[in-house]
Amino acid sequence: MYNFCMRSREFDRYRRNIEVIVLAHNIRSVQNVGSILRTAECLGVKEVVASGYTPNLAMRTDGSNLPLLPHVRAKLQKELHRSALGAEEIVKLGYASDIMGKILELKSDGYEIVGLEQDRRSVALPEYKPPRRVALLLGEEVHGITPELMSACDTLVEIPMYGQKESFNVSVACGIALYNLSIETGR
Repeated sequence: MYNFCMRSREFDRYRRNIEVIVLAHNIRSVQNVGSILRTAECLGVKEVVASGYTPNLAMRTDGSNLPLLPHVRAKLQKELHRSALGAEEIVKLGYASDIMGKILELKSDGYEIVGLEQDRRSVALPEYKPPRRVALLLGEEVHGITPELMSACDTLVEIPMYGQKESFNVSVACGIALYNLSIETGR
């Protein structure tokens, strides 16, 4: 019998010593949120913060408690679990009713706000050297990060692409960015 499973601790030598928080703003799809949570857990992300209309199980968009009927909560949990596969129970999923306020709070806590967006000001992701604390901002699936939120970012990064399509799915782009932020290259 072959054992193909390798424990994550065997790969610690590749891991950057940084703290990463993901800000998932206006992500429509619960499947994308689940995928982001699963990838975040695999790469040691401290927390995923939902904001705007990003699906979550606790808060409304105005920040008040979400009084979900039991069957509705169960349906959302099932959909989230289908793509998160238990990561939703490991990674903290917070909610920010005011994304600009959360960005300012994170900046005051020493986080660099990094927007994942295609823009003339963006740095190619492989060229970006992250500081010790990073908050990765993701925007909505179709329109990306708003100009107002881009202006609040300390840095914008972009994933170099070579095909004809102009963008990745938000959860895929998040995975590529988190891997690049989390792994020390050139060793």
